[in-house]
Amino acid sequence: MYGAPVDLSFKHIISLADVWTEEPSSGQRPLKRNLEMRYVSRSLRFNNNNITDLHGLQKTVTHFLAEPSQLAWLDLSFNKISHIDQVLCELRELRVLYLHGNSIFILSEVDRLGALPHLHTITLHGNVIESNKAYRNRAISALPRLKKMDFSAVTLQERVMAKIWHHSNSSSGKESLR
Repeated sequence: MYGAPVDLSFKHIISLADVWTEEPSSGQRPLKRNLEMRYVSRSLRFNNNNITDLHGLQKTVTHFLAEPSQLAWLDLSFNKISHIDQVLCELRELRVLYLHGNSIFILSEVDRLGALPHLHTITLHGNVIESNKAYRNRAISALPRLKKMDFSAVTLQERVMAKIWHHSNSSSGKESLR
């Protein structure tokens, strides 16, 4: 059984390299550690900081978690992240990813996350990409296993519309939707 989330939110973190010296906040459930003093958890919270990029994410996950390959929930909301970094695709067990309240401005970068075989929940609202009229269709089309997006269920009708949107945009050669 896995323990409580490792909570490094509200720590004024600018870079993931800075986080190694931080002590996670204690929540309602106590954090469990293994013999190497790594946390027995599948969840990391880095929300409400000043992180601009994900350089060093893998090393940071390995530093904190007893089983880094089992990371299932990652909260990076309310930071200053401007790109969906390829490093997120290395988190093969990721199921929940919170990226809302950042500065992501290239909609096509969402496509990268389609490589995550278990991703079923994502938040992207509060980013520049949200102003693109194709925003929700593009994300649902790129992430076919999504059950929830921006804290609301992905409906069957939305899946159908996203499929139609994808087909009409790929067949007409409209790849300029960024």
